[in-house]
Amino acid sequence: MDKQANCARQSCSEWVFRDVPSDITIEVHGGSFSLHKFPLVSRSGRIRKLVAEHRDSDISRIELLTLPGDAESFEQAAQFCYGVNFEITASNVAQLCCVSDYLEMTEEYSKNNLCSRAEEYLESIVCKNLETCVQVLQQCESLLPLADELRIVSRCIDAIASKACVEQIASSFSRLEYSSSGRLHMSKQTTKGEGDWWIADLSGLRIDLYQRVIAAMKCRGVRPESIGASLMSYAQKELIKKSNQSTQPTGSDHESRVVETIVSLLPVEKFAVPLTFLFGLLRSAVMLDCTVASRLDLERRIGSQLDVATLDDLLIPSSRNAGDTLFDVDTVERILVNFSQQDDSELDDMDDDSLFESDTLSSPSQSALFKVSKLVDNYLAEIAPDANLKLNKFIAVAETLPAHARTIHDGLYRAIDLYLKAHQGLADEDKRRVCKLVDFQKLSHEAGAHAAQNERLPLQSIVQVLYSEQLRLRNALFCSYPDEDPKPMRQSWRISSGALSAAMSPRDNYASLRRENRELKLELARLRMRLNDLEKEHVCMKRDMEKSTSWKFMASFSRAIGRLKIFTHSYYKGSTSPLKPSHKTESKLTQ
Repeated sequence: MDKQANCARQSCSEWVFRDVPSDITIEVHGGSFSLHKFPLVSRSGRIRKLVAEHRDSDISRIELLTLPGDAESFEQAAQFCYGVNFEITASNVAQLCCVSDYLEMTEEYSKNNLCSRAEEYLESIVCKNLETCVQVLQQCESLLPLADELRIVSRCIDAIASKACVEQIASSFSRLEYSSSGRLHMSKQTTKGEGDWWIADLSGLRIDLYQRVIAAMKCRGVRPESIGASLMSYAQKELIKKSNQSTQPTGSDHESRVVETIVSLLPVEKFAVPLTFLFGLLRSAVMLDCTVASRLDLERRIGSQLDVATLDDLLIPSSRNAGDTLFDVDTVERILVNFSQQDDSELDDMDDDSLFESDTLSSPSQSALFKVSKLVDNYLAEIAPDANLKLNKFIAVAETLPAHARTIHDGLYRAIDLYLKAHQGLADEDKRRVCKLVDFQKLSHEAGAHAAQNERLPLQSIVQVLYSEQLRLRNALFCSYPDEDPKPMRQSWRISSGALSAAMSPRDNYASLRRENRELKLELARLRMRLNDLEKEHVCMKRDMEKSTSWKFMASFSRAIGRLKIFTHSYYKGSTSPLKPSHKTESKLTQ
């Protein structure tokens, strides 16, 4: 400031009247200017009032300590009062507007005064060009709040938003072309950043002014992709490039404010910014201890597109005290909860037909669940060796996804095995708790063979693995020989199961018997269903028999009477023995 004041004093002697001695000294921001009252009073209403107030004492010194801008700005205003020509540009128009307003250099005191000249340049030149508007906004950073009161900031912001919208519309029209059939369509070949050349210019603004510009662009309808690209460019400039320049608390406060502001400006559209950028903001928010609202907003956005995330994205370093986990597991757990809740809400909004279709493997929601389940299993395997990772936290992360998300449990089994290997001091009850997460029937053959010989697993889990392998072998044999009776196979399996249970501990033997009891109940239920079917068939057959009983009785009765008439007829012919007719009949048959 002193250097600028000295330069202003030196240049002042070049244009001030040398043949007339100065009669007033103006002190501005540590610098003093020896000037004359008449030129200043003729243009500045403020100086005229100060001189009039001290007319009796003949004032010769005035201090303008609250003058906006610097000594150079006052020098240009003084040059205007002396009639010295100078150029109004984008780099000084904001200062001239504020200084002329402070000095009251309006039309009331002189025609075509500095206020009207600066306003004319602002409206006709600055607001017609986006680059000059950005340049003027940068000059307004040191002139607030007066620049806001004079509406310099708001006019530049509105001009920037409207010009950016017009640029995008023009670029869209330039992509229109006619097809071979004569129809007008949009060309798919686009130049990267076409219509968004203003992004680099906005990156030089201060965060509060940048926030107002982006908010105005949203209201004007600028594309969300362009908004996202601008946010990424600004974050790269303010966070990455300046991270090594400032290690003071004020620097971290500025960075945390930048992160919170960028989060509040993120478009609501799902893929307006890449997922890696959201994870980068989340890492910065964790390290800078930003507000809870900003972190929760980022976690919700990430959870809505978690199916395209990678393992490196989820490995968020923890910034807490010593003794905590290496990675921030709590944040990842909340992200997974957001993903699961989003999936549940989408299913709740569907009708029955769409819900039935979403259960198929080709539905997007189901495929997203499969991808996220693999991602979670890999994440669990990555954090499992951490000695500070508590069992409850490990189980909570594994249980965030629904049961139908995993079709194969190999990844989950691998993560649990790594956890048991790193935490060998777990109690048997804790081992059984964590092993309950695995459905051993969903293990591949290789994983099942490994689990059957894994000494780190509790005995109950090993028995479940063997039981699942026996079920798999039985099903394979039954599929190979479908015509054979499955009862002997089932009987042999029970015998082997009984032999196995005899070698178990009482608790494991009881668990095995409970499983066999459940299977017997299922077989009994099947037999009951078959018995109900047979009873229905029996009732139908009995009803048919009752309808045909009367006809069969009359037919048998008539046949019996016919036989009786034959016997009486042969008797009345005078045969001496009733055996004779029968004897004749036998002789006829022999013949």
